Amino acid sequence: MPTDPFGRPERRRPSEEIDLTPYVKPAIAGVVVLFLLLAAVRCVYTVEPNERAVVLRFGEFQQIAEPGLHFRVPLADTVETVSVEVHSLRLPQETLGADRQGAPDAESLMLTGELYAANVEWTVQWQVLDPEKYLFAFDRAGDPEQFSRIIATASRSVMNRLVGDYSIDEVLTSKRGEIAAEARRATQAMLDQYDCGVTIKALQLQRVTAPAEVKQAFDDVVAADQDQERLQSEAEKERERLLNESKAEADRLVQEAQGYADRQRAEVDGEIAALRAKYEAYRAAPDVTRQRLYLEAMQEVLAGVSGKTILDADLQGPLPLLQLDPEASR
Repeated sequence: MPTDPFGRPERRRPSEEIDLTPYVKPAIAGVVVLFLLLAAVRCVYTVEPNERAVVLRFGEFQQIAEPGLHFRVPLADTVETVSVEVHSLRLPQETLGADRQGAPDAESLMLTGELYAANVEWTVQWQVLDPEKYLFAFDRAGDPEQFSRIIATASRSVMNRLVGDYSIDEVLTSKRGEIAAEARRATQAMLDQYDCGVTIKALQLQRVTAPAEVKQAFDDVVAADQDQERLQSEAEKERERLLNESKAEADRLVQEAQGYADRQRAEVDGEIAALRAKYEAYRAAPDVTRQRLYLEAMQEVLAGVSGKTILDADLQGPLPLLQLDPEASR
């Protein structure tokens, strides 16, 4: 009978037993490979284009990761992603709770400077600029819903104060843009006090109406204001037209006067030139020039005389003539 190295009889293994020894090493190698793969997956993380990642090492801020593929230290680094896209919030409706249905008008009702009521609705657009401050500013770190409520509270407080500084007509019509700009600035200043890393991108008034009880009266006021603006615009256009016509007429009269002055100046210059020419001719031939001037003067004087009688200067006395024409005697 076969014996083992110690001299004992060797027992035969049952035919149904399987030797697992060849499979132990491959199994261990597979577990090691799987562990390494899981560790590699845990070491890699991706940041989307509209996100930023805040990396914490043992709970302490380490860095802010930009969009792309990044690595982290397993079991040491924690990654918190923060959305940096622009969020839009319509107030005050979106801040109402589920148990306050039917109250939007009451929530949007505000008092103006004259203690009149107006329903004011507006839209706030906000964005995260500093993910670290945004993440640790309040208890519920990085919760957009919480920040929406915080921004809504700050914006409503600012809007109530601002609407109370203006009249109802200004809130409804002419000062809407000014109120929106000032509300954006004041809301941003309030958030800066919390140092929460959030910026207000835009604030716009969406709907400003009077309460239902007096809506028709306020609509008439708004229509009257619009008619006033239209009439003022038409009057301004008519004023501009009349001013342009007056300026054109004034320019025409000035040009005509200038032309008349030029003509008169030219005539005077011509007369002066003629007198100088006569003077020069007189200096050259005084007798001839004197006789010519005399003849020209007599021609000009006698040109309008119908009947003329010319007497010789050497005649001793005029001859008696029989007047045959009775009309001539008259």
